[in-house]
Amino acid sequence: MSAESSEPRGRFTYWRLRFRAWRGTRPFWAGLLTLLSGVPIAYFPYAELKLGHLTLTMATTAGAGSLIIGVLLATLGLTMWFQSIVRVFAGVATILLGLVSIPVSNIGGFMMGATLALIGGGLSIAWAPGRPVDLDDEHAADVGDGRPAGHAAVRRQTFKPGGGAVDQGTPDGGGDDPFLPGPHDGRPNLTDTTAHANGGRNSAG
Repeated sequence: MSAESSEPRGRFTYWRLRFRAWRGTRPFWAGLLTLLSGVPIAYFPYAELKLGHLTLTMATTAGAGSLIIGVLLATLGLTMWFQSIVRVFAGVATILLGLVSIPVSNIGGFMMGATLALIGGGLSIAWAPGRPVDLDDEHAADVGDGRPAGHAAVRRQTFKPGGGAVDQGTPDGGGDDPFLPGPHDGRPNLTDTTAHANGGRNSAG
């Protein structure tokens, strides 16, 4: 494959990923349906349907109201895209305008615009931004040796009075930190000898 053919593909992939990232941070489908809902609501009152030599005009006395509703729905759709912080208000306003368009604008653009407005408004209200992935959670989810997340491997050791320690391994079969104490079941971790303080001197017994 030549460099000329691979460069447009790489550019297309770049912009596709950019668009995908932009779409994921806002109620994209809610805004799209809201934009589309304004088209039939504003179009049908001013449309002229020609059947042969017969021209059928669907203009009504509420044509201005239909145009206003269509423009408002388009504005709300753009608001969902570029000001997603007010998505709940935009969703509620979209649903109300969709219901108002039923008696005002040819049964809500023959129910096409009203249906799209109701669905788009509901999606806008229900949408919520995703929680960013925490890198600490990812590392805690997999400690590398098959043990549950957040479970640290420690070694249990028995210390001798003369110095040094006898490694008894880890209670869970893993871990490589020799300085952390091992878990116990509530009983004291007894060593080979017990030191008793006697007049400032330590005696083994």
